[in-house]
Amino acid sequence: MRSVWPSSTGELTGVDLEEIYAYPADLTGPWVQVNFVASADGAVEVDTTSAGLSHAADREVFLLGRDLADVILVGAGTARAEDYRGVVAGAKRLERRRRLGFDGVPPIAVVTRTADLDPASRLFTKTVVPPIVITTETAETGPLEAAGAEILRAGDTDVDVPRALDLLAARGLRRIACEGGPRLFAQLVAADRVDQLCLTVAPLLVAGTADRIATGAAPAVPRRLALASILVEDGFTLLRYRRAAG
Repeated sequence: MRSVWPSSTGELTGVDLEEIYAYPADLTGPWVQVNFVASADGAVEVDTTSAGLSHAADREVFLLGRDLADVILVGAGTARAEDYRGVVAGAKRLERRRRLGFDGVPPIAVVTRTADLDPASRLFTKTVVPPIVITTETAETGPLEAAGAEILRAGDTDVDVPRALDLLAARGLRRIACEGGPRLFAQLVAADRVDQLCLTVAPLLVAGTADRIATGAAPAVPRRLALASILVEDGFTLLRYRRAAG
């Protein structure tokens, strides 16, 4: 993988990538990075999952995003479709996180209006850190609590996303890596709570009826981003955008 903008370089090292994708220092509130891969014609999935669009370079940045985060945020639909499990506490990951000042691995936080999650799924049974379920005041969460989940309630009948982010930050989980899906991303856009977008464009044409990376209510005006970096490998383009100043 190499950088082509803002500077052109040779092969990037793991340390180079850590510096490129690092979160801002001394955060006092939630800071949200969203990670997506899409085809050249805008599809967010092939046969219902993102795996058919991915590449080793995209996977490396995706995993780095987890290593740099305090918490992984994901919508319930994506968690079910991708059969989410807890972040794996591998030796390489733990060494990197210790070196960067983290303790252990980040929890998965699932946003769900109804708390309709299977307590026997890998999200609850294949994890070293209990998941966080962000839901509403009216959702029935007894089975998920019995499976070990921490429950955060943000909103009466629908999840109040800004409130959810603030609840995570209040627990010291300020570096938030959102891994989708499109509806959760749209909610973050509408609430103007996206600080960084990491978008990998796969050199594929998919067509069909696949979603785009954000699907849902539009903001009153489009949110302005500033291009921060462009990396390339094997025809895949890894774009990084940050919230535009002002």
